[in-house]
Amino acid sequence: MEELSKIRNFCIIAHVDHGKTTLSDRLLEATGTVGKRDMQDQLLDSMDLERERGITIKCHPVSMRYKHNGEEYLLNLIDTPGHVDFSYEVSRSLAACEGALLLIDAAQGVEAQTVANAYLAAAQNLEIIPVINKVDLPAAQPEACKKQIEDVLAIPADNAILASGKSGIGIEEILNAVVERIPPPRLADYPEARALVFDCIFDAYKGVICYVRVFSGSFRPGDEIEFMGSGKKASIKEVGNFRPTMCAEASVDAGCTGYIAGNIKVVSDIRIGDTITLANNPAKEMLPGYKEVKPMVFSGIYPVDTSEYEKLKVSIAKLQLNDSALVFQPESSAALGFGYRCGFLGLLHMEIVQERLRREYGLDIISTYPSVVYKLDLTDGTHTQIDNPCHLPDPSLIATIYEPKIKANILIPTDSIGDMLALIAEKRGFCERTENIDDSRVMLICTLPLNEILVDFNDRLKSITRGYGSLDYEMAGYEPGKLVRLDILVNGEQIDAFSSIVHVDRAESKGRALCEKLKNILPRQMFKVAIQAAIGGKIIARETIGSFRKDVTAKCYGGDITRKRKLLEKQKEGKKRMKQIGKVSIPQEAFVDVLKSGA
Repeated sequence: MEELSKIRNFCIIAHVDHGKTTLSDRLLEATGTVGKRDMQDQLLDSMDLERERGITIKCHPVSMRYKHNGEEYLLNLIDTPGHVDFSYEVSRSLAACEGALLLIDAAQGVEAQTVANAYLAAAQNLEIIPVINKVDLPAAQPEACKKQIEDVLAIPADNAILASGKSGIGIEEILNAVVERIPPPRLADYPEARALVFDCIFDAYKGVICYVRVFSGSFRPGDEIEFMGSGKKASIKEVGNFRPTMCAEASVDAGCTGYIAGNIKVVSDIRIGDTITLANNPAKEMLPGYKEVKPMVFSGIYPVDTSEYEKLKVSIAKLQLNDSALVFQPESSAALGFGYRCGFLGLLHMEIVQERLRREYGLDIISTYPSVVYKLDLTDGTHTQIDNPCHLPDPSLIATIYEPKIKANILIPTDSIGDMLALIAEKRGFCERTENIDDSRVMLICTLPLNEILVDFNDRLKSITRGYGSLDYEMAGYEPGKLVRLDILVNGEQIDAFSSIVHVDRAESKGRALCEKLKNILPRQMFKVAIQAAIGGKIIARETIGSFRKDVTAKCYGGDITRKRKLLEKQKEGKKRMKQIGKVSIPQEAFVDVLKSGA
């Protein structure tokens, strides 16, 4: 059993792409946790997706041993994501630690998620150690970064550590600071055993494996455990820690991070943030956790091949265990068949989940246009909320529609401020105030409708600021809005997969764009096909796909014009009859093209 005074639990928090995982690599090398032969870049990013995109998606724990002043210490590190969509991963990691390394890129300075993550750590009363990374870059400005740390984050920068994850500068200083400045494990004197579940994975052989931080007591194979939040009980089969792969141990003790594998086979039995205790001597109160996250973006996910519906159901259930923020429920669509309505934290989160379903589970899927949760006051005095445009009641039954708003912190170069304010105005937002970070950068504090930033806001932000802009946001309640449901009709039949809720001022332009897009994608029929955009019973845009025509006048080679006219009229009558009974089947590729284009 480890001595508590010789244990340190810490995590690395930063803005996306500020070098967290590369710094973790150097810490693993410096402590000898991973041998040179086994070392590879971004070692803790185990997913192909993480390596390809250069982002961390899941938090990754690892235990290291380090000698300081002749004493050996156990350092438990959790590498966390930086993107705003994965802030729930960061909050879990912070709940399991006593300290945090706040990483700041020496060339980029303090950015939007740096501010958000620093506030999260301060709210958990963690010891924050500022680390200025990438000091070996030619564009590095460590002194300017120190000033920003004090001015923007209100953290003393005298003892900020200058480091470089790439060339290994300052690694010893970081390890020494972790030992000297981060306090030993807290809440260890509680009489009963308690452990916080900060992550989970599903293993085909071992079942559900819980990543835990043990606060008090110890857990051994054979112990009967209880999940305090759900009341479920299980028997422990294996415990261990991360070095950085899973290594089985005799026990996981107070102050340590590790894993617990039990006879848990049902994915829905585990709630991330739950407290594990021993069933024969249960704790009286749960560990102070964090709030349960609520999804902000919803989208329907359907299998391209309808026979894969069951496979999709099992795959999403398994993925939900590895990603507690994902929620789903069954739904059906007249155009796409049976599928699931899934809730995500943001657009990147949605993209990652869909990509994981394709890669890890071999599924071919279509996703519908992303939507958010709207609240409705109905004329009969009742209230409801919807996340699917198809469920919006008739306009005559709705008194008020409320749309979700966000408060956004947008960090941009000073010379981009005009274009950025124009983009915010275009997206129906307004800028409350601006704060100067330094001579070259400014932070805009804005309020925007969540629906407006779903598709292309981040891309356009990066374009306007030449890649230097960054965005962090949080929910800011609901406000009434002039919103309507835009339906697309093909040959008079409503296609529910293309329905969306839009602001009344944007409805016509969006309807025209969608009709035009569909006209270019849908195959021609033997009769003319009308593509219409409608709000309720009012048609606001229309395109027509011409029909295939047989040249019925080819055999007329002279004579009176009435002969040709008679044949053409006869053909027209036939086309009219065909249109009454004809049905337009929309190919799957058309759905994929339209939904991908975000028209």
